[in-house]
Amino acid sequence: MSTASKPIPVCLTIAGSDSGGGAGIQADIKAMQANGTFAASVITAITAQNTVEVKDAFELPVSLIRSQIDAVMTDLPVAAAKTGMLSSIAIIEAVAAGVRDHGIRPLVVDPVMISKSGFSLLKNDAVEALVAEMLPLATVCTPNAHEAARLVGGEILTEAEAREAARAIHAMGPGAVLVKGGHLDAEVEAIDVLFDGSDFHIFRSERIDTPHTHGTGCTYAAAIAARLAHGDTVADAVGAANRYVHAAIQAALPIGKGHGPTDHFWFLR
Repeated sequence: MSTASKPIPVCLTIAGSDSGGGAGIQADIKAMQANGTFAASVITAITAQNTVEVKDAFELPVSLIRSQIDAVMTDLPVAAAKTGMLSSIAIIEAVAAGVRDHGIRPLVVDPVMISKSGFSLLKNDAVEALVAEMLPLATVCTPNAHEAARLVGGEILTEAEAREAARAIHAMGPGAVLVKGGHLDAEVEAIDVLFDGSDFHIFRSERIDTPHTHGTGCTYAAAIAARLAHGDTVADAVGAANRYVHAAIQAALPIGKGHGPTDHFWFLR
């Protein structure tokens, strides 16, 4: 009798590297593995960052980015994927082409735009390309309130404004939109708004008083992708990821001199 265990789902992250380990590809891999999948990765850029700031960034050649996608997809049975830092038009186009050519689905698109320290992770001239190339490929798009505001214009401070933004972004092509509510400053609770084209799903949680939230958005999107890899519906995947991230923030690690990372493996301690 074979003693081999059943293979776990493979989940792919296409994102930038964070040398501090709290966000980007490093956070994605931790979150995907913590949520019961095997994480594969495609690195789009290398950033020099820590808990205080992003000091520098270097974009990898698009040929190498595409080669990474091809290498993973021609060998590993990827069950779901997510994208993070896609900083330029050329990178966006290369990743979108790879997603289309390999039929990568389901896909979580996290429209990473700016770091906590204010370093731009998406060039100004690349926002339109992100909307045109990536959003129509997304099973779910996961902007925070600031990113959603940049996509639709205007401030987003309330649940009602997050609902309106989710509708507007959904019209840009993704199957569903999750406007993450950690920055809805007019609300007492942290309120995440999911719109799937017909229904709203609202996820409410208590705000946690901690500065250690580095990589929360990456972690959330990666956890959603992992749950989709397990076969969850989008609403169920978001619900599970929401609970996971909330617990990871509660157990946040006071590492470094700035915004420490969440604890991706809180349940092991």
